[in-house]
Amino acid sequence: MMQAVTEQVAHQALSPPVAMRDVPAAAAAAPQRSRRSLLIVALAVLGLAAFGAYLYVPSLYEVSTDDAYVDAHLVSIVPKVAAYVAALHVDDNTTFAADALLVELDPRDFQVVVDTADADLESARANAASVDAQVTEQHSVIAQNEAAIAGDSATLEFARQELHRYGSLAQTGAGTTQQFQHAQSDIGEREAAMRRDLAALDAARAHVGVLETARRQAQAAIARAEAALAQARLNLSYTKISAVQAGTVANKNVEVGNFVQPGQLLFSAVPRELYVTANYKETQLTNVRPGKAALIRVDAFPGLRLYGHVDSIQRGTGAQFALLPPENATGNFVKVVQRVPVKVTFDDPGAALRWISPGMSVEVRIVFGSHPRWLDFLD
Repeated sequence: MMQAVTEQVAHQALSPPVAMRDVPAAAAAAPQRSRRSLLIVALAVLGLAAFGAYLYVPSLYEVSTDDAYVDAHLVSIVPKVAAYVAALHVDDNTTFAADALLVELDPRDFQVVVDTADADLESARANAASVDAQVTEQHSVIAQNEAAIAGDSATLEFARQELHRYGSLAQTGAGTTQQFQHAQSDIGEREAAMRRDLAALDAARAHVGVLETARRQAQAAIARAEAALAQARLNLSYTKISAVQAGTVANKNVEVGNFVQPGQLLFSAVPRELYVTANYKETQLTNVRPGKAALIRVDAFPGLRLYGHVDSIQRGTGAQFALLPPENATGNFVKVVQRVPVKVTFDDPGAALRWISPGMSVEVRIVFGSHPRWLDFLD
């Protein structure tokens, strides 16, 4: 027993303390931890620098926004006349060509109006022809009165000669007083006939003026009837609604048998030509000009990249044309970065336009300068 205790004490005396044994190991691990910490810090700094370069460097040659969408010049298909829908040649999402017949309205009421206007025009033309015939007849009456006056003038001259002759004979006793008195009476009768025919001539000429007025009225009636007929035919033509340009039906709100009113929206025609409206911050438009290249990504097709160019920049921010535009002079001014719509047109979208629709969200990057080659991976 004593020997065992003696050996244990001797062993403890010969062995170094525990603390003394761990000092070299801890001293060796400290530099390793320091190097590891430095490496982590360096990697973090490089990562932040790379991330900062990723965010900052593209701003040197391009601007981007996700506040953008596909847009188009939509055409509202509306009737101009009130009628029942007789035929519908398109359905939901139907594609149609330019000048294609889209909707037919019931034309019967409008055809009746056309027939009535046509009859009114024929009546007005017949009335004008009757007035023209009366004018021609009146000119004949004038000629007849002029001939009668010429005859009256000749007979009056002969009666005056007879009065002079019988007056001479009566003075010499070769003629009778009765003959002289008869010649005097004959002159009075001829002068009265002359005055009567002159009055008739004046009346005939005055009646020509009345007939000329009637002729102008008849011509005006013809013009009015022609205008009414043209309007009736125009209204009849409105019963057929055709496409102005090729496109696709959207937002259809009509069926056969519906009674439609002028201005009522039947459906919208989406044209084939699309473009992008990108709402950029005003601080991003410093170097943006029409003609600058643009890269377009459609949210619905992440792998699709389309190219275009800046067509135009709207003269006014979006808020300026809002229902309640901002009024900065009220004293409650808070400066907010405004958005300006930029129109971007596609260069050659190809078959992609078959799948892209107005309203789809897109991301647009407008390139206003050349970027370094080593940044190609950012595309």
